[in-house]
Amino acid sequence: MSVISLGRPAMGAARAGLARGRIELRHTFTNAQDLWNYIFPAVILLVVFFFMGDATVPGTSFALSSRTMPSALGMSVAFGGLVTMAIALAVDREDGTLLRAKAIPNGMTGYLVGKITLVAGMGLVSLAIQLIPGLIFLDGLSVRGASSWFTLIWVVILGMVATMPIGAIFGSLIANPRNMGMIMLPLMGLIATSGIFYPITNFPIWLQWTAQAFPIYWLGLGMRSALLPDSMASVEIGESWRHLPTVGVLGAWAVFGLVVAPIVLRRMARRESGSRVAERREKAMQRVA
Repeated sequence: MSVISLGRPAMGAARAGLARGRIELRHTFTNAQDLWNYIFPAVILLVVFFFMGDATVPGTSFALSSRTMPSALGMSVAFGGLVTMAIALAVDREDGTLLRAKAIPNGMTGYLVGKITLVAGMGLVSLAIQLIPGLIFLDGLSVRGASSWFTLIWVVILGMVATMPIGAIFGSLIANPRNMGMIMLPLMGLIATSGIFYPITNFPIWLQWTAQAFPIYWLGLGMRSALLPDSMASVEIGESWRHLPTVGVLGAWAVFGLVVAPIVLRRMARRESGSRVAERREKAMQRVA
């Protein structure tokens, strides 16, 4: 009976968080800034594809733009999990939302469930906005039957699980949302070296190994395996889509994040107080003034 009584409040908080996340997700469709955030990545991709012109993947006649699209989709999943989650936590920490959640029984559980629902929903919407035009307009890009759909689904889900907890850790460690450059600069470096816009096999060996230690490369590889012809595996490392290592690396990051994130979040929540929130608000007002 005691286990049930302890579990019910947490389940109720989780359901409330899920409902809140769905409401916040719907609100993003009515906000001009959020709508632009959905559309902006697709606009950037169009610009990138324009400058690629008729370029082909080295050693093949396959369009480089078609090869780049699934890589960019994997990058989008990673970017959403890492950056969107980090920004959301940093902003809510600064304006006192986290403190209010902490004051409610099981409030942090509901808050985190709601934030995961929101970030995952935004990531899926962004993914669809980029993927659907690519399937229509780019040659060689397609979802070929049930196996490709299955690969696409597990790569996206595992990618989100691998990156959102890490984003939560970053958001807990960064007190000021304006310090997000501490995340963005290293992230841009990883994107540039993870084979997103150009095959990683053309990079130095040490850079290839470095890129393979992080989720962005594996998300790009997994998305390419789902959306590109099997013949394109020939330009990958080992001339293979390497699904098993993809599961292994993304799974390892997921386990790390799921173990460490709750610890960091609990410590961050314990340090939150009304005086800290007031101090951050005062500093923000001084910057505006």
